[in-house]
Amino acid sequence: MASHIGKLPVTIPAGVEVKIDGQNFSVKGAKGSDSYVIPEGITAAVEGNEIVLTPADDQRTTRAMHGLSRSIIAGMVKGVHEGYTKTLDIVGTGYRAVAKGKGIEFFLGYSHTITVNPPEGIEFELPNPNQVIVKGTDKQVVGQVAANIRKLRAPEPYKGKGVKYTDERILRKAGKAGK
Repeated sequence: MASHIGKLPVTIPAGVEVKIDGQNFSVKGAKGSDSYVIPEGITAAVEGNEIVLTPADDQRTTRAMHGLSRSIIAGMVKGVHEGYTKTLDIVGTGYRAVAKGKGIEFFLGYSHTITVNPPEGIEFELPNPNQVIVKGTDKQVVGQVAANIRKLRAPEPYKGKGVKYTDERILRKAGKAGK
């Protein structure tokens, strides 16, 4: 029984350069470059315009690493070719974001402002003061930076005020019952 995800080949889009040197995998594209060390027991090979991963045996850990490695490599190939984005909305009276150098300064109803500087490989975009777009090539880092920004003022269930993902639905609660 092999990993269903691991069996799927990863298609290499045009303009993306893949290099496999033993267990070291590196990929370079229009948006940037990334590298990954493939776990022991998994071998990767380029066949035509596809990357194929094969496990050395059928043990449980090897099967798990087979699927994980394939998912990570597919994410890296997509990241250097297209990139990843997460969009956050800022909801609430007086809540807004302002660009400050490469970082963003948030006004979220606290007595102070909060400045967030992007880590390496991440950039912010502010189409308007109530929307922040996090862009980058690494799916995990983009998601983590977006989650950290959301955590600054998570949306509350009564009025929905706070920082939320654009596609996130906030479950609303009824307020106090009047007499």
